[in-house]
Amino acid sequence: MKKLLLCAAILASTLSYSQEEGTFFGGFESNSQWLLDDDGLKELDTDQGFVAPEDQFRSNNYFQLNYNYGKFTAGVQYETYLPSALLGYSPDFDNGNGIATYYLNFKNEQLDITGGYFYEQFGNGLILRSWEDRQLGINTALRGVRIKFDPYPYLGITGVYGQQRNAFEVSEGVINGMDVNFDLGMAADLGELDLKLGASYVSRYQDRGTNQAIPSNVGAYGGRIDWSIANFYGGFEGVLKDEDALANEGVLVSNRLYDGTALQVNLGYSQKGLGINSTFRRLENFSFYSDRLAEGNQFNQQLINYVPALTKQQDYLLTNIYVYNAQPRLITDQLEQRAGEVGTQTDLYYTFPKESLLGKYSTKVAANFSYWGGLETTFYEDLSYDVEFIGKGDRYFRDINFEVKNKWNKTFSSVLTFQNVIADKGVVLGGPLGSQGDIKSSVVVAEGTIKMENGKSLRIAGQHLWTKQDRKDWAGGVVEYNFNSSFALYAADAWNYGGDGEIHYYNFGGSYTKGRARLGMNYGRQRGGLICVGGVCRFVPENNGFSMNLAVNF
Repeated sequence: MKKLLLCAAILASTLSYSQEEGTFFGGFESNSQWLLDDDGLKELDTDQGFVAPEDQFRSNNYFQLNYNYGKFTAGVQYETYLPSALLGYSPDFDNGNGIATYYLNFKNEQLDITGGYFYEQFGNGLILRSWEDRQLGINTALRGVRIKFDPYPYLGITGVYGQQRNAFEVSEGVINGMDVNFDLGMAADLGELDLKLGASYVSRYQDRGTNQAIPSNVGAYGGRIDWSIANFYGGFEGVLKDEDALANEGVLVSNRLYDGTALQVNLGYSQKGLGINSTFRRLENFSFYSDRLAEGNQFNQQLINYVPALTKQQDYLLTNIYVYNAQPRLITDQLEQRAGEVGTQTDLYYTFPKESLLGKYSTKVAANFSYWGGLETTFYEDLSYDVEFIGKGDRYFRDINFEVKNKWNKTFSSVLTFQNVIADKGVVLGGPLGSQGDIKSSVVVAEGTIKMENGKSLRIAGQHLWTKQDRKDWAGGVVEYNFNSSFALYAADAWNYGGDGEIHYYNFGGSYTKGRARLGMNYGRQRGGLICVGGVCRFVPENNGFSMNLAVNF
């Protein structure tokens, strides 16, 4: 009730300036599913398949309303998860219903002040990123105050203070932070050289209770450089984190303290028709949570920083079976001991010139390579450790993939994709990393799209995955028909014909768009495993049922 009154007061104070000249904007999004029993989702005859939970109907709903008048903007977001959140989301959302976020913002040319809930990112996010992704069930907004001050065009200062959202509550820890960005290229008029410097500080204060051996305040300190000259560009960011205790899913492991580090370097070259970009990243004990006991939770709740997997984000059914989830944590238990990850990713893009043979077909080639492994680490009986900067740690993930796109004429285009992956079973299936062996797979995808008159089009994609480990071979396909720019239907199937049970993960659905509204519906089976968006993943159990999505913007 107090939240409702506060939000009403915020909107009322803003509306009082003028109801005629102000602007309302926002949107509504509803994601629902009706889960059904399915005894066909079993690998062995002794399995029971999928048994729908008691709350068969589940729905996540978001209504956002904002009002802008001049230099002021206010807004609220109302959310419901009734009777439970979608399968695979944090149970903290179950049966949740109420105002989740609210804010009041003032902004002019030099000053930007927000009170209430806000989102912010420092640098690449290694030290701080508060953000929302409804598909992943993540909302790590900070509730407090954010002040941005730009005294000069080349200088920006941001300060934040608040507690992080955790479902409908906030974290026990309090977050303080400051970020400074200085455009040296602009300030010193360096001409062709674009040079930007940045520095960040973020701390978490949390009452340590009667345990005086652990710190109440843990800080992180970061610096970065970004530059570009002619066709070349690059960047460097490094972060140091103070000593902190380790926890695992709500339990403090011990009172021993460990510091952490993060380093990310990228280099690139770009010209017409050609692009090359490579990134190196090393993370050692670099999980940072707004509540020390939240470390290790599988739902990415209360994460202060942002460390996505730096691998190619795939678009197809079978190329998304074996994916990578970043491994920044330090783990010291008897079953598994590791200190973080180190690796690299490189992308190459090339478009053939129009005057060449392949250029006549608008041929575009993309290649990607990524490799991620554990840090070479030696642990001792007292749980201290020595670690190499890179070393020869266990391999967690390696991906080599190629993509060729052609536009043969005005009506037909094609895409050919090849992917070869080596993935640690612990990463993909869960469990200790580096001890269960690897899954080696290759995937081939052929996709064709035919455009017809009056906005009609037909897209067909055939896929195949080969592997001798895990669930053996898969075949897949998608057929999508667009009647016009508003209405589309599709059918898809991923068939695990080489594994036990020979399960078909079929799906049928469609979407209709009218103005600013879109309705999508689907019936079918969901393959269990990691679902990733932008390099961040959540685990989804196998299930079957109907789903519906409605989104309206205004």
